[in-house]
Amino acid sequence: MPKYFTLKELISTNRKIENIPTFEVVNHLEELVEKLLDPLRYAYNKPIRVTSGYRSQALNKAVGGVDNSAHLNGYAADLQDWNGDTEGLITFARTWVILTRAPFDQLIRETDKDGHVWLHFGLYGPGGCQRGQILNLNKK
Repeated sequence: MPKYFTLKELISTNRKIENIPTFEVVNHLEELVEKLLDPLRYAYNKPIRVTSGYRSQALNKAVGGVDNSAHLNGYAADLQDWNGDTEGLITFARTWVILTRAPFDQLIRETDKDGHVWLHFGLYGPGGCQRGQILNLNKK
């Protein structure tokens, strides 16, 4: 049972695009929370905000997501620190995955063209892989 994150926040969007997950995707979101998001939040001991969780095909396209995004399957979430210290969250998460050896696919520090920063955290990638990638991505 999730402790820190709800299904509602993992499927919410501020766009007027339908974003209703299948039962399979809901199960994936629950696994994401159980294996990555809740343990990270517990260790971080500060509030974390989900800015993007599950995305329907239409929503993923609207936000410029890649065709094989883990968001489409409910296996990724974009996160920010509620109090604005997202760089601190990213640094913490990088250290946390190394020290705990938590299996994951991608941990990406992403920046958009306006300088907004967030942490993309994915449990599984294409084909169910867990590549353990720690990356930086600037979307300009």
